[in-house]
Amino acid sequence: MKSIFLSVLSFFTITIHAQEATGIIKGRVMDEEKKPVAGATIYISGYDLIAETDQDGAYELSQVPVGQQTIVIIGPGIAEQKRVFTISENQVITEHFSDLKSNTELEGITVLGLSEVDKINKQAYNVTAIDATKLYNTTLDISHTLDRVSGIRVRENGGVGSNINFSLNGFSGNQVKFFMDGMPMESFGSAFQINNIPVNIAERIEVYKGVVPVWLGSDALGGAINIVTNNKLRNYVDVSYAYGSFNTHRSVLNAAVTSRQGLTLQISAFQNYSDNNYKVTLDVADINTGAYTPNTTVRRFHDRYHNETIVLNAGILGKSWADRLLFGVTLGQTYREIQTGARMVSVFGAWHTRGDILMPTLKYQKNNLFVEGLNLNITANYNFGKEQIIDTLFRRYDWYGNYKEIPGVGGERSRTLYKYGNNIAAATTTLSYQVNDRQSIALNNVISSFDRQGFDELSPNSSRNYIPQKTLKNILGLGYKYDISRKWTASLFAKHLYQDSRTALEASSGGSWNDVELIDQVNKADNWGYGLATSYYILPNLMAKLSYEKSNRLPENHELFGDNINQESNFDLKPESSQNINLGLNYNFGLGEEHRFLLGVSGIYRRATDFIYFRLNNNQAKVIADNLEGVPQSGR
Repeated sequence: MKSIFLSVLSFFTITIHAQEATGIIKGRVMDEEKKPVAGATIYISGYDLIAETDQDGAYELSQVPVGQQTIVIIGPGIAEQKRVFTISENQVITEHFSDLKSNTELEGITVLGLSEVDKINKQAYNVTAIDATKLYNTTLDISHTLDRVSGIRVRENGGVGSNINFSLNGFSGNQVKFFMDGMPMESFGSAFQINNIPVNIAERIEVYKGVVPVWLGSDALGGAINIVTNNKLRNYVDVSYAYGSFNTHRSVLNAAVTSRQGLTLQISAFQNYSDNNYKVTLDVADINTGAYTPNTTVRRFHDRYHNETIVLNAGILGKSWADRLLFGVTLGQTYREIQTGARMVSVFGAWHTRGDILMPTLKYQKNNLFVEGLNLNITANYNFGKEQIIDTLFRRYDWYGNYKEIPGVGGERSRTLYKYGNNIAAATTTLSYQVNDRQSIALNNVISSFDRQGFDELSPNSSRNYIPQKTLKNILGLGYKYDISRKWTASLFAKHLYQDSRTALEASSGGSWNDVELIDQVNKADNWGYGLATSYYILPNLMAKLSYEKSNRLPENHELFGDNINQESNFDLKPESSQNINLGLNYNFGLGEEHRFLLGVSGIYRRATDFIYFRLNNNQAKVIADNLEGVPQSGR
């Protein structure tokens, strides 16, 4: 550890003296009537230096390279203007634009500023940003949208609403974390997952491959996905409906209204339904003899799924004490029939689950808090949702829908009406400060709690009615970003991860079989992570990226306690740690003024310790998470 940070400090000491000489240019933009022009774009020709005028028509361009430069201005309703000037090191030039003539003959305006997607793609991290607005009113959900991205593969275990296997550059499962507006999606419940969220709800989707920025507060090993919703100040209504195979229906409603006083109301609602009665080919067992007929094509008959979700937000925008303050609630319900177990040889005909979500949310954002450059962002939520497992028919089904009644009292797997709530709370706080034009720091903390409580009215004396299943998790991150020059930027970060999980085991306390006592069990994790990310422009349009991270992944709640359906608990699970190296090259170019292309190639190598993987349990009816030592892995 000491040698690593010593090397990094030496690196910065050396490069400070090699900074590129620059100056500053600023001024105001006014039209023919001497009125300020807001929203005009000012840029330096040949460089990625762009500014936009404010309400007073003022602008400022910093880090302008010394020498002769050309400044260009373009904006709505005004003709393009260019000026040539010479700037010296540390010089501040005031350049006003006045008497700008209107251009009424323009059929359209070309905006040369960087979009949010472009800004994300230019980060030192190995990141790809997707402009989701171009996919609006399609039948795509978030998971199928991501399946189009290079390096991502999304495999569904079944039809609509089924579990998915998400792979990012070879890293899969819980090694990749999901966020919505920087908020961890672990607390959202089954009614709000990426395979049932329509793409219309997103403005853009950020895909971080490998190293994840500290402000996301993640314990990811292989990367992260951040879904950024539409928060623009505009009034709109967007409605879509789609029908597909297997009686599949999808509908979406997005609407928002914002008053001139900054009051806003936002609504997003969506619905998914499918019978999922597609055909599969497998070895089918005879319900009476148990003999298998190989390679038989049958139709799924018990796999119906539907969910309905509505997201409401109301609050205030653009005030001196809050740039954004939103109070919201997410309401939803889901119904899912279970056709098979962990293996398709286990077939069911009545077993199903129900769930609902009731999740109040808070979003607060304030830029320039107390001092210029100090920004605060807070998000919080609590999920009061419930899940229920219904398995009451004592039958055995085959793949043709035939069944046999079984004498006695039981269920298809385990007779139950278990209803439970995971009671998940999460809060994220990010404090960032722009020290100067070159340096910024960020502090992020994510705290979450999990407390599963439930009751089975068919088994009132069952141990799972009173055995605790609790987890407290906290991830604290600190990051430092330094723009060494116009071409070269670097970020340092460190994370502290803590987890405290608790449950109990039953043990015999006497001679009788029903003399049982509970023995408390505690599983704690306390880990550090750190890393470096840097990018350098080899050519004006060619950027190289390099990052390294010592990362950790804490066990998920369903890995520790099971999911009550097809996953068994493993409370002895240890955190997974990894050494990650990421390398990438991005090249962008244009064909004419309207078409631009971005080509990228990346490679990832990591070495994992206590690698968490899934295997079949002892009776091969469920899967269980387990640790595996020393696993090298690479991707691209």
